[in-house]
Amino acid sequence: MVDNYLLEELVTFAQTGTLAQTAKRLNVTQPTVTRGMQKLEDDLGVALFERQPNRIILTTTGELAAKEAAALLTQQEAFVTKVRNFDQQQRVLSIGATIPGPLLMLTALARQLPPTAAVDQGLQADDQVSALLNSDTFSILFTNQELLTDTIESQFIGNENLAVNLDQFMYHANQTKISFAELKGLSFLVMSDIGPWRDIIQKEIPDATFMYQTEIAAMQQLTAYANFPYFTTNLSAMDPTFADRLAKDDRVNLPITDGSAHMPVYVSYLKSAKPRVNTIIQLMAEHWPK
Repeated sequence: MVDNYLLEELVTFAQTGTLAQTAKRLNVTQPTVTRGMQKLEDDLGVALFERQPNRIILTTTGELAAKEAAALLTQQEAFVTKVRNFDQQQRVLSIGATIPGPLLMLTALARQLPPTAAVDQGLQADDQVSALLNSDTFSILFTNQELLTDTIESQFIGNENLAVNLDQFMYHANQTKISFAELKGLSFLVMSDIGPWRDIIQKEIPDATFMYQTEIAAMQQLTAYANFPYFTTNLSAMDPTFADRLAKDDRVNLPITDGSAHMPVYVSYLKSAKPRVNTIIQLMAEHWPK
């Protein structure tokens, strides 16, 4: 069995090219690295280095060994991470999302969630859902994409429907509904971290200006004192402050009719974790706004 510290020294040497730099990066002495590389050669029974006056370089075998050592160390790190995450998930139900609406609902339903539930309020990357579930980083992820693999399954939980809030004196405010095309050329106040909704509004509304806000407090301040349109969804009503803010707002809320304004929401989880996550799925389904 080859010790990990020897593999780390080999990989670091392949990256830095010198014993001195290897020792510096690993915070050890150069003689320690020299002895370690000699031991590694003895353990493997092969020559990994070509030793020249005042210089040492990897042999072809040494280059292969360094490449395989790097892969092995990566696998070991992944092994440790997965085991630790799995152990954590047995005690904590980690919940995340790639879209903001479900996080708003989870906050509103916090008192009804199991005591082991922990909600991550940051949005996760769409292309990382499988990896985050398979590594046990999350027990549940809410996304706008159905995911079915050998280890993962998804359930449709409801639609998130986009609406726009327009100043009551705008021409379109006399309507009962509106399309993206009719919003052409307007300027909107928008929260910056809205997941896939950002691409949708930028694609669907021609010649529009989007003034993105990073802080919810700033967004609320601006919507209170400026007449720029802003977006909400059927999940916005789950915010306990929403009704009060809406009552003070003179804008007209118009549902958007385009198909892309109606986003399906799925809950994805490991098949093996289904018995543990069912309570949360049922809770969300029961409270999902129509």
